[in-house]
Amino acid sequence: MDFAYIFPGQGSQSIGMMKDLSTQYPEIKQIFEQGSDVLQLDLWKLATLGPEEELNRTENTQPVMLCACMAVHAIFHECFSATPRMLAGHSFGEYTALVCAKVFDFETALPLAKYRGRVMQQAVPEGQGAMAAVLGLDNETLSEICEQSSTGEGIVEAVNFNAPGQTVIAGSQEAVSEALQAAKQAGAKRCVLLPLSVPSHSTLMKPAAEQLRDYLQDVDMHAPQHEVIQNVDVCSYSDEAQIRDALYRQLFNPVRWVETIQHMISCGVKVLVELGPGRVLTGFNKRIDRDASGHAVHDLKSLDQTLERLEALASAGQA
Repeated sequence: MDFAYIFPGQGSQSIGMMKDLSTQYPEIKQIFEQGSDVLQLDLWKLATLGPEEELNRTENTQPVMLCACMAVHAIFHECFSATPRMLAGHSFGEYTALVCAKVFDFETALPLAKYRGRVMQQAVPEGQGAMAAVLGLDNETLSEICEQSSTGEGIVEAVNFNAPGQTVIAGSQEAVSEALQAAKQAGAKRCVLLPLSVPSHSTLMKPAAEQLRDYLQDVDMHAPQHEVIQNVDVCSYSDEAQIRDALYRQLFNPVRWVETIQHMISCGVKVLVELGPGRVLTGFNKRIDRDASGHAVHDLKSLDQTLERLEALASAGQA
């Protein structure tokens, strides 16, 4: 079966994101309640009512996104039980992929997600970090701009290679602002400051990564039951120590999403199914390879449409 599951990360969350699916599938709310019991935090209330400021706190966003993506995966797998060829997740979405591959269980992943979010928040004080999306510049030009905009007092780096000509930069607030000005002068079509103060995947996350590495040593892991392509090096691992190391390195290295999708396609994957809030990854993937079939499952309508398409492909022997 040449299809893959992909999972979004932080940034795809929005208030009310699971309410539509929950009207027909009670297991959506049940998974959130299970997560709430583990963390002693009302994750369903955060996801459906907010407030937005609390939902967007990294230590809350990550467990909420884990619940959301796992819930969508559960109902999709219930409706379409074929085995995916591969799994991958963008940034924090990689943790959902690992849970689905049985590397660690949902109950283990929840406190891990909250801990990861908390140490990320603590690594850079509120208001000192920034992230921004730059559209319309090639990677080499943008990397040179970041290098020139970095000083001893502040750094800025390319951290998410999301699609050709669509890259996210992160670092200290002043360095990011300087890089955005230089990017506009170099011909960038659009520069957008993101509503995030945690400079994820930059070297400023190294202190958080060191703490995460210590935490991961005590996390019970198993060899994956499905192949998971990891962000940091576009590799898949069966050894638990290598998976731990990849998660450690992921926190302060770029998300290589373009290469991840290209690798999946080179391995025969023809259909990419995004499971979770929004359709950000599906948009990226269209720019990476227009021939790949992409589907985002985030509400009742998109669920029905994706199931119909995959069942048709399966009947034709193409998925």
